[in-house]
Amino acid sequence: MTPVVIVGSGPTGVTAAALLARYGVPSVVLDRWPDVYPQPRAVHLDDEVHRILGRLGLAEEFAAISRPALGLRLLDPGHRVLAEFRRDKPVGVHGYPQANMFDQPDLERLLRKHLASLDLVTFRGDVEVEAVEQVAWDRVRVRFTDRRTGERETIDAAYVLGADGANSVVRASIGAAMVDLGFEQRWLVVDVETVRDLDAWEGVHQVCDTHRAATFMRIGADRYRWEFQLLDGETTDDFDRLERLAPLLAPWTGSAGTAGLELRRVASYTFRAQVADRWRDRRVLLLGDAAHLTPPFIGQGMGAGMRDAHNLAWKLAGVLAGDLEESWLATYEAERAPHARTMIGVAVWMGRAMTAGGRLGDLARNVAAPRVARLPGLREQIVDGATPPLRVRGRRPAGRLLPNLEVPGGSRYDATPAAGRFALVTSGALDQYHRALVEHRGGHVVDTAPGDPLRDWLESQRVRAALVRPDATVQAAGPSAAALAELLPTFHPTDRTTDRTTDRTSQGEHAWR
Repeated sequence: MTPVVIVGSGPTGVTAAALLARYGVPSVVLDRWPDVYPQPRAVHLDDEVHRILGRLGLAEEFAAISRPALGLRLLDPGHRVLAEFRRDKPVGVHGYPQANMFDQPDLERLLRKHLASLDLVTFRGDVEVEAVEQVAWDRVRVRFTDRRTGERETIDAAYVLGADGANSVVRASIGAAMVDLGFEQRWLVVDVETVRDLDAWEGVHQVCDTHRAATFMRIGADRYRWEFQLLDGETTDDFDRLERLAPLLAPWTGSAGTAGLELRRVASYTFRAQVADRWRDRRVLLLGDAAHLTPPFIGQGMGAGMRDAHNLAWKLAGVLAGDLEESWLATYEAERAPHARTMIGVAVWMGRAMTAGGRLGDLARNVAAPRVARLPGLREQIVDGATPPLRVRGRRPAGRLLPNLEVPGGSRYDATPAAGRFALVTSGALDQYHRALVEHRGGHVVDTAPGDPLRDWLESQRVRAALVRPDATVQAAGPSAAALAELLPTFHPTDRTTDRTTDRTSQGEHAWR
């Protein structure tokens, strides 16, 4: 029996498979398509999600295919700047640019290449998953058809992860339904490739206009993205050629018009806000768009799915290994669903703030936006992009991500042996008994010294120690490192980073316990 079957090989599913492999858990990934979907879709990841790619060893490769964005400009219908929120720091507290623009097929190819190097992952493309059935208390059966041969097959798994998108077969199999959060708009998405420099500000341009809101951003050296709110009766066919798009693009293309532009894609999307009413039924769990859909106004759609994978993978690995109680799996939805709802709510608020209110709304934005940009602290919050804490019991900073700051020796936290396991980060002495207890339970102690950035962070939170989970979330914090050491669960990650070039006898199937 396969430990885990993952339905869907988009960024969410591949991230889950790759993280599980690092913990020694084999998985089979099933997808309808044999290769990466070639059309661009998502274009933004923040530094928290860039950090997840770093955990997979892909930070530098992602940096090579992405482009930091300077910030956000709010424009009025005449394209005059209402407010500007500029990022002045090259990297944030997590060690990466706070906004990263990219082309989704490039990222998916990078992830798929990484997946192919992992000995514990089997990818089956060009298959149609038809049913997911929980046939026993410890067994889930996945039925699918090979689209090339027409042959019907089954796989039995201990757990099934549904990362199969908005029309999820896995979600339907557990009887879950999407709850509408009351937002729906039709938008036109235009992707253009050109060697011509449009000489535009290197950040996101948001046109706040009740008649036709719009977004513009540069996503690569030669790639640009526009999004325009569609009017009643308009369809993609009305804008299927550059000459038809020219009036919409004119504020950015200037007198040269569409000369030198190559239309890579034009498509219409209905932006929705929805969350599944439940994310789990026994041994079947939902991730990504199968569990939540968000309007793209704050660029958190794809990132939300990768956060799901990061939250779940270590918990599932610990349960499969017998280290963690199955109750840890209940914390997945309890933590991720409120976080997803909050982020969707912010996106909906932003969408309405940019597009609602008619002429009075436009006038209100003209007055309010410049004032908002001058409010102390608000500018920093907007460009910082930090997401809300997870609902983890305990005093602040419980539920927040531990910053990926420097530790003694000059490396960042994620480059230490503590990353990917439970860790006790402390600014005070820890007696030998509790130090040995942490190590015995599979954890790691991170001692900080005066002047260390991580020590400064502890002091800013008014705590002397923090218990940090494998996903870098603070589980608990307080004045006593010894007391936190007592809370540490047993978790012995195998931390498999080998690939197919490694001798299989050293880590093959028996790596999963």
